Amino acid sequence: MKYFGSRLKSARLMNGLSLQGLADRIENRVTKQALSKYEMGQVIPDSEMIGLLAEALGVRPNYFHADTIVEFGEIEFRKLANYPVKEKNRIVEIAKNELSRYIELEEILGIETKFHNPLHNMPINSQDDIEVAAEMLRDAWGLGRDAISNVIEVLEDHHVKVLEIDSTESFDGFATWVNRDIPLIVLNKSRLDANLDRKRFTALHELAHLLLDVNGLPEKQKEKKCHAFAAAMLLPAETMKKELGGKRTKLSIHELSAMKQQYGISMQALVYRAKNLGLISENYFKQFYMVFNQLGYRVNEPVEYEGVEHSNRFSQLLFRALVEEFISMSKAAALKNQKLTEFRKENIVI
Repeated sequence: MKYFGSRLKSARLMNGLSLQGLADRIENRVTKQALSKYEMGQVIPDSEMIGLLAEALGVRPNYFHADTIVEFGEIEFRKLANYPVKEKNRIVEIAKNELSRYIELEEILGIETKFHNPLHNMPINSQDDIEVAAEMLRDAWGLGRDAISNVIEVLEDHHVKVLEIDSTESFDGFATWVNRDIPLIVLNKSRLDANLDRKRFTALHELAHLLLDVNGLPEKQKEKKCHAFAAAMLLPAETMKKELGGKRTKLSIHELSAMKQQYGISMQALVYRAKNLGLISENYFKQFYMVFNQLGYRVNEPVEYEGVEHSNRFSQLLFRALVEEFISMSKAAALKNQKLTEFRKENIVI
């Protein structure tokens, strides 16, 4: 029970509850003062109270016994200062809980997940540097120059952890390093699941915060470079030039729609990218964007990208561990944060 206090506090914050809020949820079976003592490790409750707290907080009782350490570094969370503290804490603690179960599963299977940054110490001072960085990463990860069918899956396959969490707040995503060497990206499902091209772009934007040497730049410049990197990853320069046939005086909405559907990048990002690569003039870019805005396409583009943006890596590892008998059925349920009866019902193992 070494970590009981910190685990209880984490579960409470995941639920957005104050100490009094938790006391109220368990019908004041104990006071908020008693709960505070639990969290500080001064008192360990009995098994009946642990069961009651687990039920109230939506976790399994063995959640309080887990000892996987998850420490977040500085969070690259745009506009973080404007978010309610309770919601920030809730999102971070949910991410810590999900990631701790993920790391524990990898440790059980003995999977080596050490991350190597192919762009380490690479200076980023210009658009050309961004293009080189994107090409280097694509080459290191064996992605070629074609469209990426599933960005989230590619990131997970290369040991970048991606978690998707629901939040009513208006953030798209954030990134941080966990335990100093695990890159983590958290995406807001509530905002991004209905807009997959934005989800792909956000994931790669956050990857840029993790991999590129830009964090010493002013905020505006840093964001521009991360935007440019995301676009370069989705559509490499040489591929974009082939698609457009070189420099252009005009672009077609239908042409951009077709490219969006093929490469999973928004029409707005495509026009910006054409400008950044010198394929259209600054003057034409402004004219095009003004018309684009007048048509209402900045809010709702005329076509949607249809694809898959999700990774099943955790589930695949979980069932590998289960069928190979590295873990029991009850342990698998605990790692998935489900009741055993619920897990058995949903998952048939032959």
